[in-house]
Parts: sequence; structure tokens; C-alpha cells
Amino acid sequence: MTNLVEKWKAFREWQQRPSHIPQMTEQHHRCSTCGQEFQGNYCPCCGQSARIGRYSFKNALLLFLDVWGMGNRGMFRTLRDLILRPGYMIRDYISGMQMAYFPPFKLLFLLTALLLIVDSGVNLKGKNYLASYHEQTVNTDKSIAKKDKKKEITSAERWNTITDLYIVKIREFRESSPAFFWLSLLFVFSLPIYIFFWKSPNIPDLRFSELLIALVYIWGMQNIYEIVFTFLGVYGGIGDVVWLLCIIPLKQLSGFKWWRTTLYVLLSYLAALVLLFAAILSVAQIQLYLEA
Repeated sequence: MTNLVEKWKAFREWQQRPSHIPQMTEQHHRCSTCGQEFQGNYCPCCGQSARIGRYSFKNALLLFLDVWGMGNRGMFRTLRDLILRPGYMIRDYISGMQMAYFPPFKLLFLLTALLLIVDSGVNLKGKNYLASYHEQTVNTDKSIAKKDKKKEITSAERWNTITDLYIVKIREFRESSPAFFWLSLLFVFSLPIYIFFWKSPNIPDLRFSELLIALVYIWGMQNIYEIVFTFLGVYGGIGDVVWLLCIIPLKQLSGFKWWRTTLYVLLSYLAALVLLFAAILSVAQIQLYLEA
């Protein structure tokens, strides 16, 4: 038991320490590309790493990942830290350690693309969740169209039909452009959450731009878990649970107690939903007024 407690304390200390970046080596090297003699990790003339040696499977993997923009700038460190120390990693990034981690927006788009691949059937069940989701959306659209063709329809029914139509359009937007959809939703969510987290014990003067970066990384973290669960075949309703994971990085980032962080997150989501549905209802009401 004592050993477990000591390991937990060591893990907690590691979580809160900034990520270690290898220091510059004092060894002298001769660049294999340009012949420049230098001291350090990279050639000052052409930028080639001093660690490059004979070709290996590791080099091949890194070159393959580099084609997709993932072979540099700490991709593996970013994925590891988003799972084990997300809030502390985000704190390090917005504090200035930007070269140590993979860029947030690029990471979000890459993870979203990978999630689409897994959703399309590259999972243990071999099920195309995108097709099922599309079929559900089409059936909803047909149901709305049938309601809209009724000869006699009240204003309330017409208003409900228009509202359902806009909800379907949002779902279609999510299906066709998931990365842009989540970024749009992120901006809606960022407004109320900034009210609660702009002053915190760890960051007393958090900027709105820094919060946006934090939320992009948090969304990337959620995508990692969704990719894993969907690949394992656990899909139904998982997205409704994964969003609760944002409590962990926000707690680590802000320094608030668990109960306060949880309360602020729940209130922020509630406020974001109210804003989103208020916008939908307002647009539907305007369209109904114009049709009258």
C-alpha cells in the first residue's frame, strides 16, 4: 500500500512539472548532408538532426508521419500529455512552451479526420457509424417534409417544423464538416466558460485567446477518447459522456477545487445550450414572420 502511495505521489509530481526538453549536447558532429561541423542537436547550416544515423524502421515511421504533419513538434509528447496531464500541458503551452507541443488547431483537424476514418468502418465491429447517422438524418428530413406538405397547418405546427428543419441542418453541417462544426460550437461554449474561468488561482488573468487555445486542446483530448471507444465498438451515446472529461483539464489548468470546476462546467454547458437553441428559435420565428 505504501508503495502505491509513493508511486501516486511521484506521478502527481511528474504531472505538475513542465515537460522536459532534451538539452543541447556538447558533442561535436559533422553533418551528413552539408558537411558542416557543429556542436549541438541540429546543424546550423541545413537544420538536420545530429541524431540521424543509419536508416531504420523508426526513421521510416517518422518520415511517414511527417507527410501528414505528425512527425515533428512533439506529436507523441502532446498525445501522451493530453491523456496523462492535459491541464498542466495546456498551462505549459500558453505560458510559452509552444515548440514543445504539436499546434492545437492542426492537432484537432488531424484527430477529427482520424475519428471520421474510425466512424466510417475502420473499427473492431466493422460498422459504418457515419452511414447510420446519415440515414437517421435523412429519415428525420423526410418526416419534416411530410409535415410541411400538409394542406392545413397551424402557425404552431409550422413553427415546430421550421425549428426541426434548422436542427437537421445543424446535424448535416456536423456530418459534412465536423471540424468546422466543433470549432463553431467551441466559440459558443467559450463565451460562458470564460466568465467562470478568467480569474482562477493558477491563472488570475487568463485571456480569452488563451482560453480558446485551451478548449481546442481539450476538444482534441476528447477526440482521442472517442477514437479509442469507437474503435473498440463502443459508440452509442459515448459523445454525451466524453464531454465530461473536460472537467479534468480545466481543474488542472485553473486550480479550482473539483466541486467548483464541475459546477462551472455544467453551468457553462447549460448556458451554451440555451444560447444555441435561442438562436435556432429566433431564426425560426423570423422565417415564420416573413412567410406570414
